[in-house]
Amino acid sequence: MAPAPSETAAGVPHEGRPIARIRRVLTTRAGGRSAPPYASFNLGDHVGDDPAAVAANRRRLGEGIGLGPDRVAWMNQVHGTDVAVVESPGQETPTADALVTDRPRLALAVVVADCVPVLLADPHAGVVAAAHAGRRGAADGVLPRTLEAMTELGAEPARVEALLGPSVCGLCYEVPAAMRDEVEARLPGSASTTRVGTPGLDLRAGLRRQLIGLGLSRVDADGRCTFEDDQLFSHRRAQPTGRLAAVTWWEYARP
Repeated sequence: MAPAPSETAAGVPHEGRPIARIRRVLTTRAGGRSAPPYASFNLGDHVGDDPAAVAANRRRLGEGIGLGPDRVAWMNQVHGTDVAVVESPGQETPTADALVTDRPRLALAVVVADCVPVLLADPHAGVVAAAHAGRRGAADGVLPRTLEAMTELGAEPARVEALLGPSVCGLCYEVPAAMRDEVEARLPGSASTTRVGTPGLDLRAGLRRQLIGLGLSRVDADGRCTFEDDQLFSHRRAQPTGRLAAVTWWEYARP
C-alpha cells in the first residue's frame, strides 16, 4: 500500500476534550498502477495519465485507508481561492482549491507535485479541510478563506491544527526577483534565497507565518522537498509527472 500514514489522535471525548480523532495520510510515488513517466502511484487525473490507472490508484487509496473510494472527495484544482463544502459521499467534484467538511469518515484529498498541500482540523468541532496552496493561491489567500469556511461549520482558529505537507523547498524554488518580491509583499515570510544564491520562495515558511497570525497555535510541517526527493512527484524536476495526495478525515474518538 503506497500511502505513508501520518496520524494525530485528537484525544478521548468528554467535556472540554476533543470529540474527534484526526486522520492524515500522505502518499508517495510507490505502489500504484501508472506507467512511466507517471510511475506509479499517480493520483492526479489531469496530467495525461491513463484514466484507468488513475482510477485504480484512487480505489487503492480509498481501500487502503479503510473508508472505500466512494468516501474520498477530490477537487478540480485551478490555483485559485474557492472553497467547497463537502456534505456527502459521491457529491459532484467541485472546481476549487480547498475542501471542508464536518462529516465523520468523509476524506478530503488534495493533489500536488511541488505546491503545498495543507491539512487543517479542529478536533473539538469535528471539522477538517484540505487545501492546495501553490504560489498564486497562497498569495491570494486560499488559507484564510479555508479557515473562514471552517469557522462557519463551528471551528475556532485557536483550536485548529495544521499540517503543511511535502513541497518544493526554499532552497530549490527559484523564481525571478520581481516575483519573489510580489509574493513576499502578499505572503510575508515566503521570500528565500536558493542554494545557488538566486531569488527563491519558501511557501511553507510564509504559510506557517500566516497561519500563526490567524490564531493557530499548532502548525506542523513535513519538511521533505518534492524536488529533491525522488520518491515524491515534482513538476519542476520532470514534466510530465504525476501527483501525490494529502488526505484527511475524522472519526469519533473512542471513550
